[in-house]
Amino acid sequence: MAEVATFATSDQLLIVIDPAARRTDAESVRIAKDVLSAGAATKVCLPEGPEEFARVLARRGSRRPVVVGDDRALMRAVSLLHRQRELAGCALSMVPVGGGLSLAGALGVPTGAVAAARAVLDGVVRRMDLLVDDSDGVVLGALRIPSLPPMRGAPPVDQEDAVTASSSSGASSGFGSGSGSVPASWLRTCQSLVRTLVPVRPSREPLAGVTRLAPARLRVEVDGVTLVDLDQPVEGISVTPGASGFAEVEVRPVSVGAEASPLYARGRTVTVSGADFRYRADAVVSGPVRTRTWVVREGAWGLTLPIPS
Repeated sequence: MAEVATFATSDQLLIVIDPAARRTDAESVRIAKDVLSAGAATKVCLPEGPEEFARVLARRGSRRPVVVGDDRALMRAVSLLHRQRELAGCALSMVPVGGGLSLAGALGVPTGAVAAARAVLDGVVRRMDLLVDDSDGVVLGALRIPSLPPMRGAPPVDQEDAVTASSSSGASSGFGSGSGSVPASWLRTCQSLVRTLVPVRPSREPLAGVTRLAPARLRVEVDGVTLVDLDQPVEGISVTPGASGFAEVEVRPVSVGAEASPLYARGRTVTVSGADFRYRADAVVSGPVRTRTWVVREGAWGLTLPIPS
């Protein structure tokens, strides 16, 4: 793992650059690093896998961590700080770089490298609610049950850390390699410019080309009150952190004849049980499990966002 530090300061930034970001868009990584280093004292870390990523965060000291990477990198940072019981006292910042950025955009993080880096320097910390399950897993944006299967040719999302760890050892960090041709360099620059100017559209579910899943028989309880029971098959369940410590729950029953209307509820605790099921917490698929409970933690984590205009 490489580390580069500028002059010392009590408000130093710890820039943690995810290896997947270095492989997919080294130009945006360079832009983000240059903007941040020009505006603040920084220490740049290039972890080569999940273990080094965790070690860097654990040794951050008083530095403010800035994650340069995709949605999974942000989720990994939040999950690690939560399990270390240090999430409440550590505000995170992010510069989105990579393929999956829909969560970052939904949270309000600018999707362009320059705009996101400036938000890190000049923005304000916004406290957000968090869903925490009974296995200490976290949900930042949305929980989906059952989870959609991965698209053809894509690696399983719950094995992303293993893929990153095994492939990053032979990958170039993207800084000063000099191995790319001039046309490839210009292509990366153009791609980075497009990402900066064009907002990322949030993904829509169900995805085109993905096999539709069979209905599931699950019991959904919100604050101890049954919203749907095992005798009513459902097409899908979604749970999102709402506002003021409440989760927004939507259950889509299977339509028989006339189209069934979705069921909605708000609560602080959501329990799902029944036959073995998988669930997607943001970009990570987990399971199968037979029961799982999620509890809303109000204002549990902080993310630096642009100052509202």
